[in-house]
Amino acid sequence: MMAVTAAQVKELRAATDAPMMDCKKALVENDGDMAKATEWLKERGIAKAAKKASERVAAEGLVGLKIADDFSKATVVEINSETDFVAKNEGFQNLVLKTTEEVYSNNPADVDTVMSTEFGRYFTEETAKIGEKIELRRFGTLEAEDDTIAMNGYVHSNNRIAVIVKAKCDSAKTAEGMRDVMKQVAMHASAMKPQTLSFKDFDPAFVESETKGRIEAIKKENEELSRLGKTLKNVPTYVSMMQLTDEVIAQAEEDIKATLKEQGKPEQIWDKIVPGSLARFIDDNTTLDKEQALLDQTYVLDDKKTVAEAVEAHAKALGGTAEIVDFIRLEVGEGIEKATDDFAAEVAAQMG
Repeated sequence: MMAVTAAQVKELRAATDAPMMDCKKALVENDGDMAKATEWLKERGIAKAAKKASERVAAEGLVGLKIADDFSKATVVEINSETDFVAKNEGFQNLVLKTTEEVYSNNPADVDTVMSTEFGRYFTEETAKIGEKIELRRFGTLEAEDDTIAMNGYVHSNNRIAVIVKAKCDSAKTAEGMRDVMKQVAMHASAMKPQTLSFKDFDPAFVESETKGRIEAIKKENEELSRLGKTLKNVPTYVSMMQLTDEVIAQAEEDIKATLKEQGKPEQIWDKIVPGSLARFIDDNTTLDKEQALLDQTYVLDDKKTVAEAVEAHAKALGGTAEIVDFIRLEVGEGIEKATDDFAAEVAAQMG
């Protein structure tokens, strides 16, 4: 009987989804012949009994976070499992810790790079021991270019959401003073689910596609508010600051003045009313920004300010300046479509 390689075992397991040790035995028994080994597994019901890996969805799991002692570097990692039960397994939790350390220490380019190393073989072997489909889904690292960078992170108590936030400050003193604020912003991002840093990052086509649906949603919401006798929301024309050109703002100001004139408001007091009304117009017409762009969201710790304004105010209190320049937010299973299991059908198929 010949010796087989780890790569052969991995290939057979991917093809049949049979347990690792059974794959190794099948290859040994068939002198490394992949086709014969596959048939060997099928004849014994091993390959047939397991679902194909492609049919199994790993949407549970945990995140990992590692931050340098001097806050100069931070890494977040997401590892998925099929069930929440396995995510509570000590072996799985250790795998998350070690993978986070691996990514933090070696700065791999992508998941494939990680899995092609000696560590990737260790990851595969640990997955086999746990006995469930487990995947390193994604990761990210932020680093400080110099001591004027303030950085920190946060992992939610359920270990399913991790965030790291990075800000550029005017000095090392300000950066040090802003670290706690960065953690607070990371906590904000954990709860408020921003998708991008600023409205400036949106694709114009995406903004356009969102506009009609969001306006219709507000109209529908107003129908319910009207039924309940509550104050209606202003129906916007736009949804993002990206759409509010100088011409749009100028026209809005003219419309506000025209309304004040119709209402008979003295022209002498318009300058006291227009700024507030214009701010309300911008607020009503930037719902997409407030939902998805971190800097433009209303800050959870001070609802009178956006996140950008709150960070600016904290830095000013320290005698300096600060601006968030990057963040990474990972949430377990985000964007993965989970299959709906039909238990009765599955039992019937196995009995047939």
